[in-house]
Amino acid sequence: MTDPAGPSMGLHTDRYELTMIDAALRDGTAHRRCVFELFARRLPGGRRYGVLAGTGRLLTLLRDFRFDDDELRYLRDERIVSPETVRWLASYRFRGFMRGYREGELYFPGSPVATVEGTFADAVILETLALSVLNHDSAVATAAARMSTAAGERPVAEMGSRRAGEGSAVAAARAAYIAGFTATSNLEAGRRWGIPTMGTAAHSWTLLHEREEDAFRAQIDAMGRETTLLIDTYDIPRGVETAVRVAGPQLAGVRIDSGDLPTVAAQVRAQLDSLGATATKITVTSDLDEYALAALAASPVDSYGVGTSVVTGSGHPTAGMVYKLVAREDAAGDWVPVAKTSAEKTSAGGRKRAVRALEHGRAIAERLYRGDEATGEPASTVERGLQVPLVEAGEIDSTAEGPEGTAAARNHHREVRAELPLHAFALSRSEPAIPTVTDTL
Repeated sequence: MTDPAGPSMGLHTDRYELTMIDAALRDGTAHRRCVFELFARRLPGGRRYGVLAGTGRLLTLLRDFRFDDDELRYLRDERIVSPETVRWLASYRFRGFMRGYREGELYFPGSPVATVEGTFADAVILETLALSVLNHDSAVATAAARMSTAAGERPVAEMGSRRAGEGSAVAAARAAYIAGFTATSNLEAGRRWGIPTMGTAAHSWTLLHEREEDAFRAQIDAMGRETTLLIDTYDIPRGVETAVRVAGPQLAGVRIDSGDLPTVAAQVRAQLDSLGATATKITVTSDLDEYALAALAASPVDSYGVGTSVVTGSGHPTAGMVYKLVAREDAAGDWVPVAKTSAEKTSAGGRKRAVRALEHGRAIAERLYRGDEATGEPASTVERGLQVPLVEAGEIDSTAEGPEGTAAARNHHREVRAELPLHAFALSRSEPAIPTVTDTL
């Protein structure tokens, strides 16, 4: 299942991509075959692994990557490119090839999470679109993975829409779900991606009524005892007492959104139990991140809601990925590795095949095999191939899109995260959990 055709995505592009195409059409290099790689030189914030997210969204957007009459008119009127290039753009559709890591896969420094092959003009124009999607979604997914690990078996809901742009909020909900969150407050994410949604009432609901009891009673009347009551608008112990008196000991849950959460949660649990509400669940929110979740591990909490921290990548809102030319055809039609070699921004030239080296089911290295024809099966049964076809001669793999693709990415992430060595789950700054090794075929 995919989204219905949306607006053209052509101008979601940096200007220099079109000016390079303009010049390449003039000098004859526009149709030279090239290979671009999308990768991260390092993991942000001393994190030990990254989580790839956004692939399904990128493929859906790629279907709509074209230039309509209004965009072409703008390019012509603003004299951004020549009339000849405007005519070339009018018929643009990506007709090349893309291989990449499956969505939900782990990545490390240098991992070629996406490889794009086509003519220079076909491929260079995708740089901004690919980076904007994968950088954002992977940053959110990486943060969400750390949070879901810190939460253990307790469910975590994403509720950060009010802290992000409207489109980014929907994308962030999807990325968090792939990386282990169990639900979202964002209804558009639920509709578009099939993510479970959650939410009951805010403090404004309580403040709307004359008494806290009136608010609780109205919510129970509307939603039943399976709802969750927000108990910290005023005095928390009084809120707990009122909630149980109104709903009875069958009340499904209460939510705490303020205070010293470990202390308050323990007090609320003790009070609920004393009132006979031993099965009532406690949800905590209030500016949580992975460190706060870890600190609550021993507290009597049943579930969490995380907002600002997850949608902003917990302090690292971008994955820092880049899109670089790594190989091109020469005048004779032979493939030539190319690479940037300036200080601190080097890259490895040549097309690569990536595998995860495993020992007794645990990841020990990311291995990149390099060569003119980096194809074929993994050399050893302890090496798991990481790249799959995403686009073949312009034909997009629809299985990565829509709710089905989102669910598949979530399941894949759960499987591959189990391959990590135990030290990968520590929250302190460190080197990547496994090394990236580049070999030559």
